[in-house]
Amino acid sequence: MDTHAEPEQTRHVAIASGPPARQLFRDVIADRLPGRRLPPAAMLFDAEADPSWDDRSFLGDFYNEILHQDTCQPATADGLILLAVLADDDRIPARHRFQAVDLLFRAATIAERHLAETWPTTPQQADPDSEARARSTVQDHTPDLLNRWSAECPAVRLALAGLAVVFPTDRTLPALTPRLQTFTHQHPQGTDIGDYVRFVLVLATQDDDRILTATEKLTDAYWTGTARGVPTRARALHLLSQMLTKIEARLTRSRTGQ
Repeated sequence: MDTHAEPEQTRHVAIASGPPARQLFRDVIADRLPGRRLPPAAMLFDAEADPSWDDRSFLGDFYNEILHQDTCQPATADGLILLAVLADDDRIPARHRFQAVDLLFRAATIAERHLAETWPTTPQQADPDSEARARSTVQDHTPDLLNRWSAECPAVRLALAGLAVVFPTDRTLPALTPRLQTFTHQHPQGTDIGDYVRFVLVLATQDDDRILTATEKLTDAYWTGTARGVPTRARALHLLSQMLTKIEARLTRSRTGQ
């Protein structure tokens, strides 16, 4: 009798347990990063799954492990690699790809968004080294994600548009106008998506005066404001993040029929 067979079989069953999202994420990460076990992936590969997990609670715990309460930690950059892999795989449902790109956007803009909130003081939870590594990691993966544009659904394209203006290039910025044309035709100014895509296009101009004017106009109308002394880019990204959050909430309501 093989005394090792039963423990190994038990371990295999335990790893395969858990909600469907955990199993899918684990399979994709194992395929795309063979032989590489980044620390934040422990939640996927640990033998024992939390028995209380369903898809929703697992996803909340997994995302919070990577970007804990909207702060960067030393392991955040490794976790963002996992998110980039998930966002770049068609096996992952569109709603999860959207969440992955959204988290990449938030990680890449943490320093500026928090500066906008606490100006003129330094954010108390700031970790400049971890924030810099997180931003660099997202920047490294952004070109591959933007190359998926033509194959992506409209919701994910909205999140990708945010990444495009966080990391502007001479190639990606001019492409935003035609890429967002369908959105501007279908969603008029004054709607959540309409205002978001038009603001993205203003950011793409890299004209500080236009960006500041648009930021103040939209902030006065709808959003939590920031001090006027905050650098324009930080104010703009703080606003863009709020707008993307509202779009995500709207998409979630539409999926659940609420």
